[in-house]
Amino acid sequence: MIETPATENTAANAANGQASPVAPDVKLRDVTSIEAVVEASNAAPAASAQADLPNSAVTPPPVPVSTEDAADDVAAESGTGAEKATVGDSSAADSSADKAKTVVKAAESIGKTAEKRAKSAKADAKPDAAAKQPEPAPASASAEPDQVVASVTIPDDKGATASSAAAAVNPKAEAVAKAFSAKLIGETPPEPDKSGTDEANETEAVEASRPLSAEIEDPPRPKAVVGEPPAPVETPAQDEAADLRLLGSIVKPGTAARLGWSPGVAISGLDQPTPVLVVHGAKPGPTLCLTSAVHGDELNGIEVVRGVMYDLDPKDLSGTVIGVPIVNLQGFNRGSRYLVDRRDLNRFFPGYASGSMASRIAASLFNEIVLNCNMLVDIHTGSLRRANLPQLRADMRSEKVVEFTKGFDNMVVVHSPGSPGMMRSAAVDRGIASVTLEIGESLRIQRDEIKAGIHSINSLLEKQDMYQRLLIWGEPRPVFYNSTWLRTERGGILESHIELGARVEKGDSLGVVIDPITNKGTDIISDIRGRVIGMAVDQVVMPGFATYHIGIESSERALGFQTEIQGRAKDAEPPTVEE
Repeated sequence: MIETPATENTAANAANGQASPVAPDVKLRDVTSIEAVVEASNAAPAASAQADLPNSAVTPPPVPVSTEDAADDVAAESGTGAEKATVGDSSAADSSADKAKTVVKAAESIGKTAEKRAKSAKADAKPDAAAKQPEPAPASASAEPDQVVASVTIPDDKGATASSAAAAVNPKAEAVAKAFSAKLIGETPPEPDKSGTDEANETEAVEASRPLSAEIEDPPRPKAVVGEPPAPVETPAQDEAADLRLLGSIVKPGTAARLGWSPGVAISGLDQPTPVLVVHGAKPGPTLCLTSAVHGDELNGIEVVRGVMYDLDPKDLSGTVIGVPIVNLQGFNRGSRYLVDRRDLNRFFPGYASGSMASRIAASLFNEIVLNCNMLVDIHTGSLRRANLPQLRADMRSEKVVEFTKGFDNMVVVHSPGSPGMMRSAAVDRGIASVTLEIGESLRIQRDEIKAGIHSINSLLEKQDMYQRLLIWGEPRPVFYNSTWLRTERGGILESHIELGARVEKGDSLGVVIDPITNKGTDIISDIRGRVIGMAVDQVVMPGFATYHIGIESSERALGFQTEIQGRAKDAEPPTVEE
C-alpha cells in the first residue's frame, strides 16, 4: 500500500467537500513549501477519486507529528519563505503572489465546505448518537480531539506571513478557517465567541471524550418537537357527571345504588331504615325524584317505582333518578293509610324538625331527599275505596308545572292547587316542578294501572332528554281545569252503571244506591257534562258519600272563575281529598 502525504489527502478531500480521513489525535499537518500546497490543490481530483473508494482501499494516515516538532517546522518554513521573498527577483514575487491568491481561494473554499460538512455531520449524528459514539481517544501531550486538519505558511506581497486553518470537523475548526480567510483578504477578523474561549474549548473537549455510560446516569428528558403544539392538559370531560352525595353516601357516575333513609323517629335499637333506590347516570342532567306509599295502603305506586328504577341502565342515563318506593313504612307494615299516631303524613310538608312525629318524618324526607331534586312525581291512588283514572294533579297556575305536565304521555291533567301540607305543594313553593300521579285503587295491585304509570314516567324521561326509548306517543289528553264530586242522597249499597273514563251527559244515571231492607233504589243523576275521572267502588255508602268525580272540559280562561258546579255545590269535596 502506498502512503500518501497527509497534506495531499487533506486538501483534496476538503476541496471536494468530503470529510478528511484524518485520525482524531492529529492536530497539525506540516507543509514545507507553497509548491507543496499548489501540488496538493492540483492533485484534488485524484485524491477525491481515492476517497470514494471503500474504507479498505483508503490509504491510512501517516504517523502523527508532535505539536512541538510541527511548530518548529512551520516557523522554519516561514523564515525561509520571507528570505526568498526578499532576495528573489520580481518574477518570482509575481509567481508567489499568484500562488498566494490561489491558496487563498482554496482556503476559503475549504472553510465553506468544511462548515457545510460539519453541520451535515451534526444533523446525521443526532438520531444515532447513543449507538455510534466513538471510543474516546487516549489523552496525550501531542494529540487532542477535534483538531485542525491542515496548516500552511505562505509569504504575502509585503513579505509578511499568514497562517490558515482549513478543513474543520467541528465548530472550532470553522472559526479558525473563517479568521484565516478574513486575514488573507485584509478584513478584520470577527470577534471570537465566548464559547470559543480556552475554558469553553476545554469543557467541550472533556464532554466529547466522556464515555457513554457517564451520559445516561440520569433518565433523558423528552425534547419538544418543532412544529407540534404542546400536549393539552387533561381535564374532566364536559359530558361526564360528578359524584352524587346523598344520605351520607357517594354514588359514582354510571352506577346504581340502594341507600337507607332513617327519619330518626323510632326506638334506636328497633330503627328500620327506609330503602332509597338511586340510579346515577354517566352523563350530567336533571334529577327526578319518585315517591310512593306516602299513604301506607296505596300499593300501585310501589310497583311503578320498582318498574321504572330497575329498567334503567345508568350508563345510558343523563342525570339521576331517585326512587323511594315506600315512604310511610309504618303504615305499609300495618296496611294503613296513616302513621302510627293516626296522622296523614301528606298534610305535614315541608315538616318541622322539632314537631310531631309526622312533622319530623316530613322534614327529614323533604330536606334530605326532595330538595336534592329538580323534578318530583308523588304517586298515589284513590282513598277510602275509591279508584282514580290515571291522571296528573297539577297546579296549572305555575308555568314551570304546565311545561312539566307536557312530558307525560297518555295522561289526563286535572288542575288542583293542592292543600297546605302536601308534599307536591311544598315542592312547588321551593321551585321544584312537581305533580301528583294518581293511578287506580288503594289496597290493590292493578297491572293495567301500573303499566300506564310506568309508561308515563318513561315518556317523561325521554321528554327531559334523560333516557331514550322507542316510545309511540299517543294523542294529547285533555286538561280539566274544573271538576266536582257527585254525592249520594241516600244510604245503602252502591251499584255503578259506568266505568272510569266514561263520558257523561247532563241527566245520565251513573249508578244507584239500594236500600237493602226495602229494596228501594235511588239513582245518582249527573247534572253536568263531563268525564268520570274518579269513582267509588261498589260498597256500602252513607248519605253525602262522594261517589263520582266528574272532570269538566273547559278553556284555560275558565281557570280561577266560579263555575255553575262550584255555585251549586259550595260544600263539594275538593279533588285533592284522595292525595
